[in-house]
Amino acid sequence: MSWPGVLAAYAPYLPVTEKTPSLTLLEGNTPLVYASHLSESWQIRLFLKLEGLNPTGSFKDRGMVMAVAHAIEEGAQTLLCASTGNTSASAAAYAARAGLRAVVVIPEGKVALGKLAQAVLYGAEVFAIAGNFDKALALVRNQADQAGVAIVNSINPYRLEGQQTAAFEVVDALGEVPDVVALPVGNAGNITAYWKGFRAYLQAGKAQRLPRMLGFEAKGAAAIVQGTPIDDPQTVATAIRIGNPASWQGAVNAARESGGSIDAVDDDAILDAYRMLARTEGIFAEPASAAAIAGIRQALTTGQIRTGETVVAVLTGNGLKDPQTALETAQVEIQHLDVDPYHLSEALRRV
Repeated sequence: MSWPGVLAAYAPYLPVTEKTPSLTLLEGNTPLVYASHLSESWQIRLFLKLEGLNPTGSFKDRGMVMAVAHAIEEGAQTLLCASTGNTSASAAAYAARAGLRAVVVIPEGKVALGKLAQAVLYGAEVFAIAGNFDKALALVRNQADQAGVAIVNSINPYRLEGQQTAAFEVVDALGEVPDVVALPVGNAGNITAYWKGFRAYLQAGKAQRLPRMLGFEAKGAAAIVQGTPIDDPQTVATAIRIGNPASWQGAVNAARESGGSIDAVDDDAILDAYRMLARTEGIFAEPASAAAIAGIRQALTTGQIRTGETVVAVLTGNGLKDPQTALETAQVEIQHLDVDPYHLSEALRRV
C-alpha cells in the first residue's frame, strides 16, 4: 500500500475530523537507518531517523501539514511564521499546496541559503529583521489576533500534534521502543512532540515502555541548560540558534519525566560530528542535526548512554539546507587536473 501522508496514516492519534482537508505532500515515512560503523565503534545499536527526507527537507513538514490543515478548517487565508529557515520553507510549501498566502519573518543574515531559497521559490513573502529569531517570533506573536491569519510556529499546538508521528514511526519501524532518543534542541518543540508521541503509543498499547529523552542545545544557545534566556545566541547550527525556546517547559518535562536530560554541545563537537556522520555513514545532515550525534558521543562518556543500548538519533534536516557550511568545514582541497589520462592515472596511484 502506498504511503498516504501522516494525517491519513495516523488519523486515530491526531485531531483529524470529517472537516479536515486531505492535505499532504506525502510527508513522513522517513527511513530509520542502522548506523553500522558508529554502532560498532561506540558499542551501541544506533539508528538514524532521517527527517531530512521529508518533502521540504526537514522534520517541520510533519507538524506543518497538521497546522495548515487546521488553519484551512478555521478559514485562514494567510500563514505567518518566524523562522531560522526550516519552518519558513515548510510553511511556504504547504501554503502553495493549499493555495494560501505565506508570510515569513527571518533574522537578517542568519538563515542558511538553501532554506531561504526554498521559501522564496515556494512564493512566500519574506521579511528580514535586524534581530535574532526570538525577536522575530515576538513580532509574529503580536499578530495573533489578526483575522484570517494563522501563526504556524511550534507555539501552534497542532504543530506538535503532527510532529509526534515521528515517534510512532520509530516504534513501528523498530518493533520496539528504543532505550534512548537523542535530538537537537532549538525551539524545543520537537523533543516535546516526540515525548507526546511515545506516551500516546504507550496509552494505546502500541508500546510497552518509554525511552529516555536526551536533548542537546548548542553551547552558544543553551538557554535551557543555563536556566535563563540568551539575548544573543550564537552557533554554527543555525536551526537551533534560539535564545528563548517557545517549548522550553515541554522539553524540560520530557527530559525529567523520561529520566533523560537536556545538555549542551559546543560548535567544534557539532562540526566534528557533522563531518563524521557523512564520512562514516554516508549521511549528509544539516549542522543542527549533528548536535544529536555529538550529544550521543558526549553521553557515552558521562554514562547517560550505556554499552549495548538501542539509541535513535533524530537527524532533523537535510545537509543541502546549508551548503555553505559544508564547503567551509569539509577540510578538503579541490584539486585541479589537466584533461589528460596520464595525470588522472598518476592521481589514482597516490596513496
